[in-house]
Amino acid sequence: MKTFFSEDHRLHFPQAELSGGEFVTPFERPSRVEYIRNRLISRGLGAIEDPGPVDMDPVQTLLDPGYLRFLETAWADWKAAGMAGEIIAANVPARGMHMDRVPDFIDGKVGYYCHASETAMTAGTWAAAQSSMASAQAAVRQVIGGARSAFALCRPPGHHATRDQYGGYCFLNNAAVAAQMLRDGGAARVAILDIDFHHGNGTQDIFYDRGDVPFASLHGAPQDTYPYYIGYADETGRGAGEGANLNLPMPPGTPYSTWSEALDSAIARIAGWGAEALVVSLGVDAYRDDPISFFKLDSDDFTDAGARIGRMDLPTVHVMEGGYAIEAVGINTVNVLEGFLGR
Repeated sequence: MKTFFSEDHRLHFPQAELSGGEFVTPFERPSRVEYIRNRLISRGLGAIEDPGPVDMDPVQTLLDPGYLRFLETAWADWKAAGMAGEIIAANVPARGMHMDRVPDFIDGKVGYYCHASETAMTAGTWAAAQSSMASAQAAVRQVIGGARSAFALCRPPGHHATRDQYGGYCFLNNAAVAAQMLRDGGAARVAILDIDFHHGNGTQDIFYDRGDVPFASLHGAPQDTYPYYIGYADETGRGAGEGANLNLPMPPGTPYSTWSEALDSAIARIAGWGAEALVVSLGVDAYRDDPISFFKLDSDDFTDAGARIGRMDLPTVHVMEGGYAIEAVGINTVNVLEGFLGR
């Protein structure tokens, strides 16, 4: 399995995240992907290649143009306004306020386009987000070209980014654009399977009213964890997308025996949808020692999960999402891929 990975991910490294009422080093940090990359090499999983430049055309067809312009110019606008630190949202529109009017001043604009203030932006965020998207696009091209699977080692991750908002460490929704590219490449229906601990709210947002890109997500119950306000089981799609959205929320302490039953349910639904290709939002923060989750999966469980996904026998693009137990993230991620390959 070929992996696509850009060193430009290092350009995004905020120095602070608001967590538990204090500023801490962000859980989403460059060392995460270094552990994964090193594990890929030590296990001899395949070539690791630079993806080359991003193609913004498919991104622009799927995401809001105003949002993309904001991401491109936010840092320059922030500095021009005399702001000294990193970009952190301090004001956000709430109930009773206008959701349809974008402020002119950058401080208000940041809040308009952000849905979670733990996610800071720096001078290199836009370039890093584009390089992450480029990795997803290169993996798609590999699969369209005939490979059974490919792995996009994306950082920053993407599944919390909606068509017009960032948050949850995500700026551009890599999995969503990958699915759309597979559709454009000839697959009549492309399923997205999100196994990250946190609900893929951005991916659901983008495809909620479409039936050609069905979405299934296994995640912590939103009553108890981020993103809190979305990800409930009764969210099943809208309009042409009715019945094409499957949320499988689970409570604190969920063991693999329960989680794997949910995975099997998602796999059965994907088969019922008649998917011709698959995008896996590959988060491994369901791990028992992850610092910001509450599931209880062991490292070996990820191997079994990968094997179950592999038995679907679909052309598959794996897109890296979360996983914050730094010293185990490489083992757990590669276990999914090796299980998928039947190694």
